[in-house]
Amino acid sequence: MSTLTKSVPKPSQAFTTRQEGILDAAETCFVRNGFHRSTMQDIAREASMSSPNIYRYFVSKEAVLLAMAERERRRAADRIAQFEEAGDKRAALFSTIAYYHLEIPRDGAVLRVELWSEATRNSEIEAILREREEQSSAWFIATLAALATSPNCDPVALYGAISALLKGIIVNKAVFPAFDIDPALAQLHALLDAGLAGNLPVQPCRNRTAP
Repeated sequence: MSTLTKSVPKPSQAFTTRQEGILDAAETCFVRNGFHRSTMQDIAREASMSSPNIYRYFVSKEAVLLAMAERERRRAADRIAQFEEAGDKRAALFSTIAYYHLEIPRDGAVLRVELWSEATRNSEIEAILREREEQSSAWFIATLAALATSPNCDPVALYGAISALLKGIIVNKAVFPAFDIDPALAQLHALLDAGLAGNLPVQPCRNRTAP
């Protein structure tokens, strides 16, 4: 077999475990100090390792963030698959919403907002988050369509409505520690009930004045 056709060896379990520990340490640093104020030295210190040694696992702070975003995407896919195993789509829908939006701790919300913010400047992060959003929206739309109680249900419009609300919940949790989720939760349930029954509120047309 030529060197060109040899497969790239997989990282050892010890190497992968160490990387996971570094990502955990980076999450702590990014939540505490923000992505841009955190340094590789901070992450190394949090991971209880030397600054030079951390570069054996990640070449830069941006590489750490990319790996973090990819890990979150992978975990999300695995978690949704677990929720679906029971075969109850409605339970899977509400479990997914609860786990990733309603019950997320403030640290998790802060980290999510940090990733969103960095995506506006880093095309690689933006690509990972865009792929995750596309996968998430496809799953939600298909699930909402399966749960529709009326042929008038518009799963695409319904997902657009609840997605905006769910992202708003994350931002409020990150910014306001005392955020009261109950009003948003009531609105979420009202949107779902109305949308699945084909009664999603419609934005009224605005009167336009001719130029």
